Amino acid sequence: MAFSASRQKGDSRHRRWEDADERRSLNRFAVVPQAHTEVIGEVASNAGVLLFSCAVFAAVFCVVACIWFAVSGRIGAIALVVAALVSVLACMSVHIAQQWERVVVLRFGRLNRVSGPGLFWTIPVIEQNTMRIDGRTRVTAFGAEETLTSDLVPLNVNAVLFWMVYDAEAACTEVGDFTRAVELSAQTALRDAIGRGTAAEVAIRRQQLDRELKAALEEKCSQWGVAVLSVEIRDILLPKELQDTMSLEAQAEQRKKARIILAEAEQDICDMMTEMGEAYAGNEAALRLRAMHLLYESVRETGGTVVVPSSFSEGFGDVLGDSAKEALRGKGAGL
Repeated sequence: MAFSASRQKGDSRHRRWEDADERRSLNRFAVVPQAHTEVIGEVASNAGVLLFSCAVFAAVFCVVACIWFAVSGRIGAIALVVAALVSVLACMSVHIAQQWERVVVLRFGRLNRVSGPGLFWTIPVIEQNTMRIDGRTRVTAFGAEETLTSDLVPLNVNAVLFWMVYDAEAACTEVGDFTRAVELSAQTALRDAIGRGTAAEVAIRRQQLDRELKAALEEKCSQWGVAVLSVEIRDILLPKELQDTMSLEAQAEQRKKARIILAEAEQDICDMMTEMGEAYAGNEAALRLRAMHLLYESVRETGGTVVVPSSFSEGFGDVLGDSAKEALRGKGAGL
């Protein structure tokens, strides 16, 4: 008994895994947005439209019943059936489109007009509301997995497409499923753009890739009544080995720049010292004053004392006065 129970649990677990794999495989090829991705509270309610239809049905039913009673003097089963039939036809004739909706109306299978938004009428049986098209901006996420670049590097790229339908007539009559067509066209354009550049170009030149995708999609989707607003690359995933290699390359490039900057600084210092040497070579008094200044700077911060021998003081004979010379000789004799 225990063995059979554990075997049943294992079979049920295996079936759940198979169902999960099947759902993942279906979601991988899904194009239309799934129901669970919609935000509750932001979907337009049709309660007002249903209430209006019920009000039309009741009003037409009462009018027909009153007319039948005024003509025949009584209301029977036939009157109720006729009133109900006329009310149903009236409900089939009156329609309401939301502010962002456009409704394609066909008459005997041929395009007649595009109605909406607001209240509009159709002829029952003769005219049909073929498609309600949302004219708001739509967001479609798409990507390309393991797409080879021109230097044979596989990349995973994710992007977002912002688009809208501006011509409901073309979207209904020129393409079967414009939502799927737009997404598949975006994926194809992204793969083509990745294949034309190297991995470094794709990773660095994102804005140019966005513009290329937008131009390619505008050219293809304009005939379907679809306007492409923008294309934005969200993420570019490189292989781990390539990431390490590019990191080492970037570090080497930074070291190269640092050494070049250091060499330029050394060259500037050398040029400056050359000019200083030429200036001091022509003025020996300035060189001696510079030596005294350096001597003063060396002991100013530490508060130390410098002992100057009497023979050293003779080197400042050209720049020191007689009193300073006597003072230095006196200090030297005292030492």
